Amino acid sequence: MNLRVIVTLSLFSACAFAQWPNKMRPGTPLLADGTPNLSAPVPKMADGHPDLSGVWQPELTRVGNLARDLKPGEVSMQPWAETLYKHRQETLGKEDPQGLCVLSGVPREDFVPYPFKILNSPGVMVVLYEALHSYRQIFMDGRALPKSPNPAWMGYSIGRWEGDTLVVESAGFNEMGWLDNGGHPNTESLHLTERFHRRDFGHIDLQVTIDDPKAYTKPWTVSIVLTAMPEGELIEYVCDENEKDFKHLVGK
Repeated sequence: MNLRVIVTLSLFSACAFAQWPNKMRPGTPLLADGTPNLSAPVPKMADGHPDLSGVWQPELTRVGNLARDLKPGEVSMQPWAETLYKHRQETLGKEDPQGLCVLSGVPREDFVPYPFKILNSPGVMVVLYEALHSYRQIFMDGRALPKSPNPAWMGYSIGRWEGDTLVVESAGFNEMGWLDNGGHPNTESLHLTERFHRRDFGHIDLQVTIDDPKAYTKPWTVSIVLTAMPEGELIEYVCDENEKDFKHLVGK
């Protein structure tokens, strides 16, 4: 079976049970029937900025291909990257590191159909991803990105507010990650810019710009909508317990 199919099926099954019955997030606005009012105004933090904390579910439209809705030419790969991407497509994701329970990294974690949880803390935001029990820290204390980082799957992230939009800059990635399930590659030169705009209580518009001049001839941008799960919680994720499928994948 295609690795991407295996992964996707497991994703949908996980999302269905990420809830604690009858436990609503405190402060959730309700409709007359007692369900969450996702169109209610944006909650604010003490400093007046939007409160992005909570559990969020990405829409399930681009996990296989971040560029699926872009026009031809908007994503222009360097020749070696295009050759590698075609190879990954032809071999049906057989070499995907996620099949070995390795971290997905970002931006892939923003798009896979697992929920993730944003936590606020003084000087730092923490994002807990249900997938592979990974996490990242977004430092909000004015520090710069490290100049000579140890390359990491999740990279290093700093954030700042531009009006009501949280802008997150990330760099310091290793070159082993896949940007999506389809295998768009990245190198250690990847610089990622994420813009989180909470437009109402229940929705965040997330815009992601991928700037990796060693893999792509120009930056490219994709967008996604995150939906609040005020009755949801993250659940345990087990990847490699009794795994028997990966070794049978034959690819092309």
